[in-house]
Amino acid sequence: MIIGSSVIHHEKVTSTNTVASSLASPGKAAEGTVITASFQEGGRGQKGNSWESEAGKNLLMSVILYPTMIRPEGQFIISRMVSLAVCDLVRTMVPATRIKWPNDIYAGHDKIAGILIENSVMGGTLCSTVAGIGLNVNQKTFMSGAPNPVSLAQLTGMEHDLNRIRDELIRLLDIRYHMVVSGAHEKLSDDYHRLLYRRGEWHRYSDAEGEFTGMIDCVKDSGLISIRRENGLTTEYAFKEVDYIL
Repeated sequence: MIIGSSVIHHEKVTSTNTVASSLASPGKAAEGTVITASFQEGGRGQKGNSWESEAGKNLLMSVILYPTMIRPEGQFIISRMVSLAVCDLVRTMVPATRIKWPNDIYAGHDKIAGILIENSVMGGTLCSTVAGIGLNVNQKTFMSGAPNPVSLAQLTGMEHDLNRIRDELIRLLDIRYHMVVSGAHEKLSDDYHRLLYRRGEWHRYSDAEGEFTGMIDCVKDSGLISIRRENGLTTEYAFKEVDYIL
């Protein structure tokens, strides 16, 4: 086992990614070290967004990795790996679970988990990665005004043991990370596309030029998403360059 070699729990932190980032060097923390918390005072999401979580109700964790076998231009493989592991877990309880590019986890059309990947690059090497995961487990009321949060408790009608959820996610993350280490990148890509929310369907999107109808074709190894319009024109977008109209 790589992921889960050490698990460090805090009752309250600014964010688990902040704690993990302070430890993310081989001399400070072993690869696979997991940081968990009961409450985050400043939970972070992608591009400065916040992450709402009621104290003691949800799974808040970050994993420290040293994926030096990955070139910086291929770092999206880590995002694929983590989102697949979270999706693997949620799908055991909510089969209609998908990955919304780049790495949100959707149960139906509602967001049940968010992932924040923070990589450290030096020269041509991916030195370290901190993978933060927020999974809504037992929270039943959301106050932040986020458009579509949902939890396992809401979807399954029952509360869940957070320790069991944590341990199972660690196990699944370890399986998926071994695929990265062993070079099974095509399999990770195939699995990611199989579970990609809205892929192969016509839906409404918006970009800098306005709203349009498009179909997701694929997500490149670089992390860019390729969306085909009704007129046949295909455009590739980086994160935040295109919005899903839900």
